[in-house]
Amino acid sequence: MLTETDAPGSKDSGPNSWVKNYADYLYSYALTRIDDSELARDLVQETFLGALQGWEKFDGRSSEKTWLTAILKNKIFDVYRKKSTSSNQQTIAIDGSDNDEFFEESGHWKEGRYPETFGIEDVGLENKEFDGILQSCMKKLPMLWKSVFTMKHIDEESSETICSELEITSSNFWVIHHRAKVNLRDCLQRNWI
Repeated sequence: MLTETDAPGSKDSGPNSWVKNYADYLYSYALTRIDDSELARDLVQETFLGALQGWEKFDGRSSEKTWLTAILKNKIFDVYRKKSTSSNQQTIAIDGSDNDEFFEESGHWKEGRYPETFGIEDVGLENKEFDGILQSCMKKLPMLWKSVFTMKHIDEESSETICSELEITSSNFWVIHHRAKVNLRDCLQRNWI
């Protein structure tokens, strides 16, 4: 059900109020996922343009904010996909000895090879110092690894969605996901603890 401020045509909704009502939120959303202020601004502008082109189709089943965020999220996924394929995307071989050390043939963790805890579980992502260090560590990851980690742990996307959006196999996803977490854990342990 549309609220008065979400109803198409109300004075506080629609294309005329998007910049005032949602630009800061959308920019912040994009910046935390892309870590490039110029690109984040461009994506917000593209989101507004895309929404303007699809405004007639907006049926009000969700709020404008939710609808605009979904458009932006798809644009961010496009960036992930483009960057991860253009920056010499590597298909991670899952038959290498490196993987045999951690995983059984079925893809499950070997006994005693489970990831250890970070030792910082009580620290929330709201902590600005921790967030800064995490962002710094994430910058060091290859783009595909960063995309997988961000989609899984920040956007809370399903593994199937991530594989589909980034055009990777399920096996590659799990190896990339594991390697990203191991690298981030190592970086966090060196820089945070």
